[in-house]
Amino acid sequence: MRENLFSEASFRAELSNFEFAFNRMAQVIDFEMFRPALNAMLDKADRKSNAGRKPFDYVLMFKILVLQDMYNLADERMEEAILDRRSFCQFLGIYDSSDVPDSRTIWHFKEQLGEDGARKLFDAFSKEITKAGFAAKKGSMIDASFTECPRQHFTKEDKEYLDKGEIPPDWSKAKLAQKDLDARWTKKGNVSYHGYKNHAMADAKNKIIRDYEVTSAEVHDSQELDDFVPACKENTNKNVFGDSAFRSKDAQKKLKDAGLRSRIHERAYRGKPLSDSAKAANKIKSHVRARIEHVFGRLKNFGSDFLRSIGIERAGRFIGLANLVYNMDRVAMLVKSRVPYFTPGVYLKAA
Repeated sequence: MRENLFSEASFRAELSNFEFAFNRMAQVIDFEMFRPALNAMLDKADRKSNAGRKPFDYVLMFKILVLQDMYNLADERMEEAILDRRSFCQFLGIYDSSDVPDSRTIWHFKEQLGEDGARKLFDAFSKEITKAGFAAKKGSMIDASFTECPRQHFTKEDKEYLDKGEIPPDWSKAKLAQKDLDARWTKKGNVSYHGYKNHAMADAKNKIIRDYEVTSAEVHDSQELDDFVPACKENTNKNVFGDSAFRSKDAQKKLKDAGLRSRIHERAYRGKPLSDSAKAANKIKSHVRARIEHVFGRLKNFGSDFLRSIGIERAGRFIGLANLVYNMDRVAMLVKSRVPYFTPGVYLKAA
């Protein structure tokens, strides 16, 4: 078939009709709202020299990270995907191959952003969510999910040095760069995990992540409860839901002292099984608590359960961005499902 003057416009119109998750985001969220935070974080780093090509637009680069997160693509695969997928180019506003950042540029942008940058973007979007009418309601749900990373193999001699906090003397800089010394092993049930944990707190009404913490995998869920108390207090409902891993006398007291009501599952102990009333109460709590599993299920669909980089700082950036992208996707779905006669761009506009 011969091309005509309107073929490109026709392609774009057809692609816009597909319910890609990133298209849904673009219809609801004005990505320009992230520009002030990105400029504040990255301008100084990019102004070290006026030589060479000007840096790529920060919002464009952030949108690339959104796609990369949603499809769990390595930097090289991300560059290829932009060149190959017309839908990606349309989302990014790229219509010339010379405007596509290479894999090294994508990597460098992520390194500049860092864990702190991911947190600032998450917090900035959280404020916009509340302004748009999606306040935290119907209680807080807390839980954690594993993010695994490449498994490390150490000799007995290596472990002896590492246990003392020392680097084995025969390790070169190149070898050290490939070793993740922050990741830890842990076991849940009969399954072993190696990597990090995404501790998250979401509201029961909207299933939006309101706060998160990133730790190595061996950190017990209950150890992060203190960090979530301030965010739980902002919920219009003071109930806090969690599985029995969070249950302890200390946790119950902390929640009570903060003016929160514990709806954490009761747990059985050896020689002290749960009573029928406790089982019935747990079942009722599960109707709410289980909703956070939907959050982690969606995150897993995005590939947030496996980390390609090493080190807890990069893990923090990776998990922080995953939580942010989840919230963006969730808000886009909520808006389109709740707004009668939805018109693209009616919510979450840049100031």
